[in-house]
Amino acid sequence: MLEVKDISFGFSQHPVLRGISFSLDEGQILSVIGESGSGKSTLLKALYGLYDLDRGTIRWSDKKILGPAYNLVPGEEYIKYLAQDFDLMPYISVRENIGKHLSNFYPEEKANRISELLEIVELSEHAEKKPGELSGGQQQRVALARAMALEPELLLLDEPFSHIDSFRTSALRRNLFSFIRKKGITCVIASHDSVDALSFADKTLVMKNGEVIREDHPKKVYSEPETYYTASLFGEVNEIQVSQMFPELHTEKTIFAYANELQADETSPLKIRVKASYFEGGYYLIRGLHQGKTLFFNSPNPIPAEQIVAVRAPIDLVKKRLNAKD
Repeated sequence: MLEVKDISFGFSQHPVLRGISFSLDEGQILSVIGESGSGKSTLLKALYGLYDLDRGTIRWSDKKILGPAYNLVPGEEYIKYLAQDFDLMPYISVRENIGKHLSNFYPEEKANRISELLEIVELSEHAEKKPGELSGGQQQRVALARAMALEPELLLLDEPFSHIDSFRTSALRRNLFSFIRKKGITCVIASHDSVDALSFADKTLVMKNGEVIREDHPKKVYSEPETYYTASLFGEVNEIQVSQMFPELHTEKTIFAYANELQADETSPLKIRVKASYFEGGYYLIRGLHQGKTLFFNSPNPIPAEQIVAVRAPIDLVKKRLNAKD
């Protein structure tokens, strides 16, 4: 089990992590989400042992993770940390980079492990190339494979798909997290991408200004966001007064509704003056104004500017969000 208790850390007088506590069972996947500068990367570095904490403790099973003041070489052998810089060896091949830390006493097992990882990151055809012959996204995939090669007990991934082409990311995610699950590796992934948080994690931490403001199952974080900041991490979101959609509910409370949750409904009292339509692939994102406030909703077709459209969220969803607030 990973156990983080009340850790704080800062550079000089500038606090970066503030009183963070959480735990993670072996084999679970934790996603850490938040805006840039929220402390995600610093948290992963602290978990790896790259910093001396100002306060608090980090333990993996019965072992305390200590910083550079205690370890001549920071980091622990049972933890692998994939940073946003890939740190590949430039003069050896992709295959050799991946197998760099694997034992040579079992050459057949080593070769099979490298081949398996090359398939997972879809780089088998580039196995003999040097890192300098690869794109940034391909280099990131090599670094991913190398991090997994020794099947660490704890794997820390900092924005692991940031340089990878979007058309490859979905398959790579599935391959990677399937491998992690199969091997029983505990994983913490810091990401700006909501797909990482929603599709593969057992638990999600939401960070803001160096603090954890929410810890919950990904589905609950998404469907019951509690704050505008949390909701905004998953896409365009609106804060709407319930009485503007359902006056019969007799409440002045507000709820958060994602753009895909607002539906055209000519009987709704919530009227939006359309300002722009943005093609998003399978739908159009519509930006409009209601009483001077910007609102977003999705539409299967573009809507002419200045047209008035009535929208509202389903009443069951509204009641669920209201109950979550109570």
